[in-house]
Amino acid sequence: MIQIELTIKNSRGLHTRSAAKLVDLAKHFSSNIELIFQDRAVDCKSIMGLITLGAQKNNIVKLVVDGEDEAVASEAITKLIQSKFGEE
Repeated sequence: MIQIELTIKNSRGLHTRSAAKLVDLAKHFSSNIELIFQDRAVDCKSIMGLITLGAQKNNIVKLVVDGEDEAVASEAITKLIQSKFGEE
């Protein structure tokens, strides 16, 4: 299991477009992938879960990845979040 704390840096936070990009990426991996914010965990393969998480700019979230491709999945998702979801 890999756990990484990440800061949401894009100006609109985890909104519909950024959540859709995260879901599209997460679905490529067989690992269980969760994002935790304020003690609430959601499946990164669920767009509704991600949107309702309510993470905004500069909020710190925890990425938890568990499975056979966890290293590759956590690296790819970390890059997506750190790149501001390609928005800025």
